[in-house]
Amino acid sequence: MDFKEGEVLYFDKPLGWTSFKVVGHVRYHICRRMGVKKLKVGHAGTLDPLATGVIIVCTGKATKRIEEFQGHTKEYVATLRLGATTPSFDLEHEVDAYYPTGHITRRLVEDTLARFVGEIDQVPPAFSACMVDGTRAYELAREGKAVELKPKRLVIEEIELLDCRLPEEMTIRVVCGKGTYIRALARDIGLALESGAHLTALRRTRVGAVRVEDCMDPSDFKDWIDRQEIIINH
Repeated sequence: MDFKEGEVLYFDKPLGWTSFKVVGHVRYHICRRMGVKKLKVGHAGTLDPLATGVIIVCTGKATKRIEEFQGHTKEYVATLRLGATTPSFDLEHEVDAYYPTGHITRRLVEDTLARFVGEIDQVPPAFSACMVDGTRAYELAREGKAVELKPKRLVIEEIELLDCRLPEEMTIRVVCGKGTYIRALARDIGLALESGAHLTALRRTRVGAVRVEDCMDPSDFKDWIDRQEIIINH
């Protein structure tokens, strides 16, 4: 392995870990193994702490490929709770409002999901890393400030209803392009159902050709790297 020249590593991000923590963990153990103090390491696409699944980490000169990986199609499996919303559209915050669900049928769900396939305009969540006048939106939102984000045009290639446990819950598979917030999609599906919705679970199952089955648990990385042959000097 030549981490300075550049390697691309695939991880299955655990629940509760930030993407930044994965990068820090990987960098620490590579530097420890190489006996160096610093090394360029970055990830190709943030996953929220409450999400799990594929995160691609690039080292050294391979960090130049980050933008390439960010552009790849992604696949997610998401569980939505119907009839309730939260400020962050997931479980990071408590429920702030409840809505009726008695009118929601499986047919209505299927017809509604079909409306989101193709090009759509999506307003990113206020609790997101989007920049607002040089400040991260989530920093403003956490201070209780109003955050206005403009809609972004993006592409949803597929939405499949995997499980429908009405009136409370459903699980969907989403294949989408760059810039899609599945939390915001949950919000918009809830609105389209004339109710409310938020994410209770999210797993990124694929980025491009990289599937979650191809990924390593970051907790195993120390033992893995200690078994590798490492090129240190250039």
